Amino acid sequence: MLFWIFSALLTVAAAVLLLSPLLRASARATRYDEGEAAVYRDQLRELERDKVQGLISPEEAEYARAEIGRRLLAVSGRTGAGTVDAEVTAATAPDAEGEPRRKGGGYRLSQAFILLCLPLVGLAGYLEIGSPGTPDAPLAARIENPGDDVDLLIAKVERHLADKPDDGNGWNVLAPVYFRVGRLDDAELAFRNAIRLLGADPERLNGLGETLVTRNDGIVTEDAAQAFEAARKMQPNNPRADYYLALALEQGGRKAEALAAFQEIAAASPANAPWMELINRHIATNSASMPLANAPAAPATGPAAPANPAAPGNPTAADIAAAQDMSEGDRSQMIRGMVESLDQKLKADPNNFEGWMRLVRSYAMLKDKARAEAALKDGLKAFPADGAEGQQLMAMARELGLDVEEVKP
Repeated sequence: MLFWIFSALLTVAAAVLLLSPLLRASARATRYDEGEAAVYRDQLRELERDKVQGLISPEEAEYARAEIGRRLLAVSGRTGAGTVDAEVTAATAPDAEGEPRRKGGGYRLSQAFILLCLPLVGLAGYLEIGSPGTPDAPLAARIENPGDDVDLLIAKVERHLADKPDDGNGWNVLAPVYFRVGRLDDAELAFRNAIRLLGADPERLNGLGETLVTRNDGIVTEDAAQAFEAARKMQPNNPRADYYLALALEQGGRKAEALAAFQEIAAASPANAPWMELINRHIATNSASMPLANAPAAPATGPAAPANPAAPGNPTAADIAAAQDMSEGDRSQMIRGMVESLDQKLKADPNNFEGWMRLVRSYAMLKDKARAEAALKDGLKAFPADGAEGQQLMAMARELGLDVEEVKP
């Protein structure tokens, strides 16, 4: 019953708001018409004086009186007020036929529509799509049985923690939920409270670090890096912490160290791990950003590619020193010779993943797309696309703009 009373009051309030402009307009029109009628009556009186004084002929007086009377009748009909003498009415009645009698009719139609039709349309719509039989659901009752409503679940835990702020389990449950709904300040506080009350563990430390990174627009801050370092010490095989620490190296401009860190993650991860696509993109990005002459030997990424500082194609210290004193043309020719030498060595001994990565990247940097794709195809024969090394090769090729799908063996 309370609902229907409230609905009726709202309907009345809406009707008053909609009707008030029409009522004001109608009142203004009535005042205007009354003033106009008074002017016509003065004109009739003035006409009678002129006729008595002989200033106007009787014929002209009758004609003018008929016209003024017609206008007076029209105004009197609109206002519904005032009287016109019988003589003027009789003289002007034929002429007044067909004159618009009540211009206020439009207002009355609008008022009737607002008062009758709108409430009926609203009531019919509510009965059709609403739920008038649904019982009241106070906030306390909804919080007690929140169902799948995330906001109510959060409110329930918050209400519990307001009474028991030292409940570490409550903070531990609430922290990741805050993170998922984007309440990052609350998520950081909840993670810190959970760590303070329950102690640090890899999951809480990773959650705190990721919250700090997200709050800083993807930048791995010093506080976040410390959290990830602590998580990795507790759990050495921790791809989540390893990724963010490698990302910190990349963001700090330490490309060679970042490349090595991402390759270590790839080597320790299953080939079908959900994070491998992201890791391979970072490997390709850091590989492509390193100049050929200064590219360090990357760590091993599998049993088929042992770490070897003297791997085929790695420039020696003498090569680097000699390149410093060469002209641009001679240096370019030297680089091409090194790349072709690496190509020949890999054809003789294809069991060198690092060499294939360097060869594909080198041909791409030399703008030789055809030979880069040919090297990629040969590399995928030695390291198939369904393995971790093959995925890294393809990820780098995509970053370099090569047609990966066409060169798959």
